[in-house]
Amino acid sequence: MSLAVSVAGKVAVKKLSKANISYQMVFWISLALIASLMTDTNQPFLIDFGLELMVISFYAIIVYFNYYYLFPIYVKQKKLSMHLLWLMVASALLTPIRTLALVFVTPADIIGFSFIQNQYYVFLSTFFVAASSSIYFILTDWMKGQNDKQELANQTLQSELKFLKSQINPHFLFNTLNSLYALTLKKSDLAPEIVLKLSEMMRYMLYECNEKYVPLDKEVNYVINYLDLEKLRHGKKINIKFVQTGEIRNQQIAPLLFIPFIENCFKHGVSHQIAEAYVDINIDVQAQNVKVEIENSKHAVMPGVHQKKSGGIGLVNVRRRLDLLYPEAYQLQITDTPTAYKITLLLKLSQQN
Repeated sequence: MSLAVSVAGKVAVKKLSKANISYQMVFWISLALIASLMTDTNQPFLIDFGLELMVISFYAIIVYFNYYYLFPIYVKQKKLSMHLLWLMVASALLTPIRTLALVFVTPADIIGFSFIQNQYYVFLSTFFVAASSSIYFILTDWMKGQNDKQELANQTLQSELKFLKSQINPHFLFNTLNSLYALTLKKSDLAPEIVLKLSEMMRYMLYECNEKYVPLDKEVNYVINYLDLEKLRHGKKINIKFVQTGEIRNQQIAPLLFIPFIENCFKHGVSHQIAEAYVDINIDVQAQNVKVEIENSKHAVMPGVHQKKSGGIGLVNVRRRLDLLYPEAYQLQITDTPTAYKITLLLKLSQQN
């Protein structure tokens, strides 16, 4: 019977509603059935089952009384001492009522003096069930609060990521459309090729970049298309080198993670004042780690002349995305010299399922 008491205090305290009343009834009846099977009174099974069902019913009464009345009033208001006191009072009140009910329905050959005398055990078992239910309520309420906080944090994270990514896409579109406009004014034969490249990139941005992670090979292909557009735009005015080593298939990465760095290269590394402008990009994948090195030339500034800092909102956004998506799983090093700007990104990738 003590096992039935323990189970009743820990399991039968699930949140109640009209939808699961039937499940609650099945639980209590099943508990009474288990207790009756464990009882050895040499009485017919139905008598044992009926007595155990009555005992279980009193446990159910104090569990539901605790859940619907005592717990919301005292525990929710952090009045734990009052809650404990009321549990003791409720247990003390139920003890004689339970005993009298059992005396009334129990066959005379089962009732003994110890059956009536052992009120202390009845009180303790009732209080144990009530206290167990309170502990369970507190734990489930705390877990629910933690889950709610985690869900809210995830929603906030997703909203922030979408906001940061939305700032990247218009930035890229603005730059590319400006280039396309300049070429159409010149009636350049390169304009149709740019349109095709841009449409392929837009397809990737619109239909695949909505996921948290994308295949690394598609992200690299996006970078290659971007560089092809820049080569068509700048021609021989800038030396663009791209090297990719290692296996890029079956790897996952956050979408549009490299583009802000590369955009920054062309923003600060291309100038008519630079005789030999260059952009060097190296992507090396080893196992589930990727190393990205991006370096671009800069216009040397005379001593004493203030130079605008490279980067801007694009790099701020990508650093924030790295913090959100790869906490403690990346290293970002930026080297800014008078004639060159270099970023080195070490990133632990996710494996594709």
